[in-house]
Amino acid sequence: MNVTEPMLPPVRGLIDRDGRLIKADKKLHELNARAGGGIGQPIAIPQIATLSRLAQRLGILVSRGVVAADGEDDVELWVRAEPGTEGVRLTVTGWRTRAAWYPEAAQGERDGDFLRSAGDWSWETDSALRITFLSITAGASFGFDSGAMLGQPLTKLFALGEDREGAFPILGGLAMHQRFEDQRATIRASGRQVRLSAAPRTDPSGVFAGFVGSAHMIEDETPPPVAPSPPEVPREAVSEAFALRLDRALRTPLGRIIANADSINAQSEGPLRQDYADYAADIASAGRHLMGLVDDLVDLQAIERPDFVVAKEPVDLADVARRAAGLLAVRASEAQVWIDKPAPQDVLPATGEFRRALQVLVNLIGNAVRYSPAEGMVWIRAERENGFAAIIVADQGKGIAAADQERIFEKFERVDPREPGGSGLGLYIARRLARAMGGDVTVDSAPGQGARFVFTLPYGE
Repeated sequence: MNVTEPMLPPVRGLIDRDGRLIKADKKLHELNARAGGGIGQPIAIPQIATLSRLAQRLGILVSRGVVAADGEDDVELWVRAEPGTEGVRLTVTGWRTRAAWYPEAAQGERDGDFLRSAGDWSWETDSALRITFLSITAGASFGFDSGAMLGQPLTKLFALGEDREGAFPILGGLAMHQRFEDQRATIRASGRQVRLSAAPRTDPSGVFAGFVGSAHMIEDETPPPVAPSPPEVPREAVSEAFALRLDRALRTPLGRIIANADSINAQSEGPLRQDYADYAADIASAGRHLMGLVDDLVDLQAIERPDFVVAKEPVDLADVARRAAGLLAVRASEAQVWIDKPAPQDVLPATGEFRRALQVLVNLIGNAVRYSPAEGMVWIRAERENGFAAIIVADQGKGIAAADQERIFEKFERVDPREPGGSGLGLYIARRLARAMGGDVTVDSAPGQGARFVFTLPYGE
């Protein structure tokens, strides 16, 4: 029989950067003590130790269920491991005690076990489709580094393809939080073809927490006879159609997920256990991350088309900078970062497209806020430089090494993938947009000295 403590408040703890349990509420302390550990010693619960190391290594919050031995029984826990300056903060809920062995698994567990055993190798993601597990030997066998892929979006490992009906099974699985099969994909590192299948997993409150999946390698697959091919469709048209389908398939369900999760987190329908409200906040954050990725992918398809053009209109670049800073004011306040924007009387005439210039500056200022320390400052200055209008965005972050300063403008590139951040497309898109308007985005930085990004457009009289 399973025994659950339904109203037990979250149990918290702190693991330092060397893996030692520094603080623990009574229940976690007692469980750790029964496993042979103590305060100031390496945590003795292997599953929590592994999760803590993963969160610290990737620099992101990792949340998943674990089963730990507790005497003659097992205890099921839901553990949230969040890295910070002091170490990794633990929030543990669930606490369901069960016999160490039982014959009948839950349907979701059976599905996951079946998928893992049936595939050539296995993978898992969190609710934002970031990779949290890959089979140990998968990378060596199939052309990629398993360790480097942890914490990356699933689409960094796979290029997803359509099935024979032109659909993407994974999109239906993500939108409905249900099992999907026969998702065609290509391993980006090696070009090898695979079929992906996955079952959803949930946290103790029944909320979607990601996928447990398998990959089936496609070896010398002979396609069935087909009718003569129709005239070849230009690649640009195919890319545009894919972007439109992706946008339509994900935007509405993601918007609904974000709105519902925000409503739950705000407890608008009445009081709710705090850990449930926290889960809802995590879901809303993951949904916004996915929505941003959809926006980036749609923009990427647009700017890489040969017929992509931008409007040439008079803009006040100082005003655009003030507007961009205003859009990011709440995010900056939450991060305890101060934005010093151009004064209201500052004017900087330029030629470009207002909407695209605003997009570039939101990206640059958003990055500066993200990588600034608490109590830090982001400076925004408007200047004229050699016939160009220039907006300078400077931060107090850890800086960028000279060897990385061109790489950050490439697609899907980030200086440190372990740090929380976006898709690796923002700076690539920003530079492409700036150059399409006759300007540029450049960076001047050094490790430990912050970063200084300069966005230029042709000066307008």
